[in-house]
Parts: sequence; structure tokens; C-alpha cells
Amino acid sequence: MKRSSWRFLWKSEDIRNKLLISLLLLAVYRLAANIPVPGVDRATVAQLAQLSGTGTNLIGLLDLLSGGSVSRFSILAMGVYPYITAQIILQLLQPVIPSLERMMKEDPRQGRIWMEKWTVILTIPMALLSAFGQINIFNQMLGSSVITSWGFTADKLLPTMTAIISMVGGTMFGIWIGELISEYGLRNQGLSLIIFSGIVSRLPQGLISMLNQKEPWWVFALVLVVLTLTIFAIVFVQQGRRNVPVMFPGRRIGTRMSMPVRSNLPLMVNMAGMIPIIFAQSFLTFPAILASFFVNSKAAWLSKFATWTSSAFGGDTWWYPIMFFLLVVAFCYFYTDVLFAQQDYGENLKKQGAQIPGVVRGKPTQDYLTRVQRRITLPGAFFLGLVAVMPYIFGYILPKGSSGIFLMSAAGLLIVVGTIRDTVEYISTELHLHGYDDRLIN
Repeated sequence: MKRSSWRFLWKSEDIRNKLLISLLLLAVYRLAANIPVPGVDRATVAQLAQLSGTGTNLIGLLDLLSGGSVSRFSILAMGVYPYITAQIILQLLQPVIPSLERMMKEDPRQGRIWMEKWTVILTIPMALLSAFGQINIFNQMLGSSVITSWGFTADKLLPTMTAIISMVGGTMFGIWIGELISEYGLRNQGLSLIIFSGIVSRLPQGLISMLNQKEPWWVFALVLVVLTLTIFAIVFVQQGRRNVPVMFPGRRIGTRMSMPVRSNLPLMVNMAGMIPIIFAQSFLTFPAILASFFVNSKAAWLSKFATWTSSAFGGDTWWYPIMFFLLVVAFCYFYTDVLFAQQDYGENLKKQGAQIPGVVRGKPTQDYLTRVQRRITLPGAFFLGLVAVMPYIFGYILPKGSSGIFLMSAAGLLIVVGTIRDTVEYISTELHLHGYDDRLIN
């Protein structure tokens, strides 16, 4: 009977230490997620927790992605999403700014250092804006302030700035923990594991909530069926590839010339991953954040318009999931195009002397591959959009409060499945590098 190399997982000291360090740092992060923002109103925060339990509104989604930090209004209420948003913005700026694109191609190492530096710098103002906007949005939705002394008058300025700075500090702390995991634990998995741990931590609470509500048996059966089908669908789509045939030239070995090698270039059905959902959510949240600045305006028309905008983009309107779906599909195409252009398969294949049969090398090859990538992105984009709006769809079908678990089965599961898959691949690679290869030990 063939035995797996995974049985040596705990015997390898290096891999064992990396796993233990990662688990320890994740435990520290989860403990920090229970530290409340200074000056919170506990009664209002209790209302916030009840509102997040409905699942399909903006608070419910933010609470899921932050691992319950929003409902407790902890210093990690924003999670690491300001950093991720800053990262996405800088990536999207590469094709827009020629000098930046040229630097990334000519000196990738220096380009990565530049990107890391400016991502952190851009994270700070985005976190400040998000913290202020998030508190204002919650104040509007709850009808009372989540911070006991909130405002910019002389007597409230210090508590207000303390709350905002503590939330920004919490985000930077989360980023630091993620970087430590990537450096000393599971390499390049830090931020993914931070988000993963938060989402998984919400699953037991969602199940307990459904049990306490004494839902009908068919609700539980439907949850299990949808969870199972969603996992299979996510794995199926994430593993989806379109293999484009490529001919590589033969090599000279001594005085002999080898035959040309026929291979395949795999193009992913969902190349953008979870990024379009995060970016679409940020895009829809931004108007509500901006509107929160003008809710108390002295101009009646401006205050009324700001209140309507804050309510409309809060996730409770019927058109919100429609806009969410369309934006996810649009951003999926846009982000895929940006990533695909950066990789420049046409030029790279030309340098290797490779050619797609019937297609001229260079730019025509890149254009051909771009057309193929756009065609196969269509099912991936629609699937991603469906995953994004699944909680809203079931919100109209199930009894009130039952659909919260579907947040886990939709956007959350996409992150969970992707993180588990990447972690398993990383550990398998590490085992092989340490000599624990199935072909050698069986």
C-alpha cells in the first residue's frame, strides 16, 4: 500500500517550526481581535452585533471578513483590507504609468521593493479614511454613536482621534503579524492565513445561531447541500484551465539536434481569484464613506442626499446585489486583463523561440492569447459574481437571520478553499525539498 510523505510532516524540524510559528502568530492575532476600540458604547456595540447577525447587509459582510471584529468593534475591525486595497490600486496603476511598468519589467527585485514600500505608505491614509467612514456609517445605521464621545469639538477631539488612531494601529498590527508569518512561518501565506482564520472563526458562531433560532430541518439540509456544492464548484472553477498548445524548439546536444518539444500553456479560468469581490465591495462602500462626511451638513439638500447615499450603499436595497454582481464581473475582466498584460506571454515565448502553431511570434501571439483568456474568463467571472451575491439571493428565500451562514458558503468559502489549497501545495513542496518524496520513500 502506497504511503504518503505527509506522515513525515511533524518529523521535519524545519516544517514543524514553521507550522508552530504560524499557529502562534495567528493565535496572537485572534486574541488582539477581542480588544475593543477605546471609548466604545457597549450598548450600541450590542446592537451592532445583532445587526451583523442578519448576514446580508454591509455590516454582516464586513463582520465576516474581519472575523467578528466588527460586531465587537475591536481595534482590528478593518482587518487588513486597507492594505489589500492599496496593493490592488498600485497594481492597477502599473499599465497606466509607463515608468512604473518599465521599472517592474527591467528590475523586478527593485520593483517589488518599491511596491512594498508604497503599499504600506498608501495603507495609512486609506486606513484613516476607512476608520472615520466606518464609524460614521455605523452611527447612521444604528441611530446612535458607537463611540461615547464622537465629534471634532474641543471636548470630543481627543476621544475621537484616539478611536481612529487605535483602529489604524490595529490594521498595521495585523499587517505586521501577516508579514511575520510570511517571513518566519508559512512563506507568502501571511495575509491569506489572517483572513482565513477570521472567516473560519465565524463558522461555529453561525451554526450555533441557527441552532438557537430553532430553524426547520430543511434549512439545515439546505445549508449542508449548498456548502458542499459550493466547495466542489469553487475547487472545479479554481482548477479550471485551458491548455494552449505550444511548440518549443529542439536543443543541440553535442553534435545532435533534439526534436521540437510539444507542450501546453495553461490559462486559468479564474485568474483574478478573490480580488474582484474585494475590489467591488470597496468600490460600493466608498460612496457610503464619502457620504458620511456630509450627513450633518448645514445645507439641507446635501445632508438629505448624503443620508440617502449612505443608506443606498449600505447593502439593504434590492439593486445593491445587482450592482455587486455587475461590478464583480467587470472587475474580473479588468483585473485579468491587467495581470495578463503584465505577464506578456507573447514576448516571453518569443525569447524562448517557442511558437503557438499557426500564430506569428511576438505581439500577434499576445493578442491571440488575450482573446482566448477573455473567452474563458466569461464563465469564471459569472461564477465569481454568483458567489458574491449568493447571500443576498438566499436572504430572500430563507427565514430572517438564517442566511448569515451563507456568507461563509459564498465569498468566505472562496478564500477558505483557496487558502487551504495554497497551504497544502506549499507544505507538499517543502516536504519534497526536504527529501520526503513519495517516489523515494515508498
